[in-house]
Amino acid sequence: MRIAQLANFVGPTSGGLRRAVDKLGRAYAAAGHQRLLIIPGPSDSVLTTKTGTIVTIASPALSSGYRLVVNTRKVAQVLERFQPTSVEVSDKWTMTAGARWAVRRGIPAILISHERLDDQASMFLELEVSSQIHLINRYLAKIYDRVVVTTRYSAGEWINTKANLMVCPLGVDLGEFSSQGTVSGRTATLQLVYAGRLSREKCPHLAVATAVELDRRGVDVQLNVFGAGPIVEELRSLAGAAPIFFHGYLNSRAALADAYRSADIALSVCPAETFGLAVLEALACGTPVVTADRGGARELVDASCAEWASPDPVFLAEAVMRLAARVREDPARLSQAARARAEQYPWGKTTASMLALHEELSNPSLA
Repeated sequence: MRIAQLANFVGPTSGGLRRAVDKLGRAYAAAGHQRLLIIPGPSDSVLTTKTGTIVTIASPALSSGYRLVVNTRKVAQVLERFQPTSVEVSDKWTMTAGARWAVRRGIPAILISHERLDDQASMFLELEVSSQIHLINRYLAKIYDRVVVTTRYSAGEWINTKANLMVCPLGVDLGEFSSQGTVSGRTATLQLVYAGRLSREKCPHLAVATAVELDRRGVDVQLNVFGAGPIVEELRSLAGAAPIFFHGYLNSRAALADAYRSADIALSVCPAETFGLAVLEALACGTPVVTADRGGARELVDASCAEWASPDPVFLAEAVMRLAARVREDPARLSQAARARAEQYPWGKTTASMLALHEELSNPSLA
């Protein structure tokens, strides 16, 4: 097969989306297929590697730090040269031109729906936009042969759109993120960790406000924040004098794993998180998690390894205290349960499902 992957909003400090595109692409190449990746960047370039050809199209930078391909003609030209047998798009709207190109040539197109835009847009804009997004999704459902969602929560956006849905959870690298490794010396201080992009749609302010609430209650707590993004100064202001430390983006996966292992509890509390790779990474390191009581991240945990609450700092603080009590009571048992939960989501299962989908759509006789 000749698989073309298209993705916007992929940059040096982007997280889950970039990781998913990379993991899938490497799996396609490892299985012997030709792989093309089209992404935005500061200038045009072509890089040929063992895992495929990466074409970067010069694109303007947004205020968020991401880049966005606007030259759809270049996208079409690259696809014409590659002649894919299937096209995989990891962006709902801005890469739709690539899907339309595929439709015109009778080439199957797959959309991986990495975000739930109705909830995210309503939360970000503080306006109800579900009806408008529903209309757009109905249009997208007509273009794509298959829409891949990562959770049942994510699938909710596509109700009554006639989309041909497939639920395919993402995975976690169980080797890179392991409960075996260096752990800093434990202290009496409750150690919390947040790892993720510091942008409004990820709700890092909820994690910071939760730590502030715990500090206000007199809890001996420390929150370590790992990530970069456009609202870091806003978060620093929100943190005030509370023991919250901003360490910036960690480029080393080993260092990130150490950060998870050194924490008592990881916070992943965005109620509109479509999946939540950070949740699985923490669990794989044996670190239990507090999540919001709704959203995709909630689907990744159960009572053996997590607590959850309404996305409000007061209620989330109470969830942290419930989980902290369990950590003090039997840390080994909780760590083992966290790891066991993560082991239900190996990347191999994800990539096998996506390869099978490309095979099915590229060879209709196999369906």
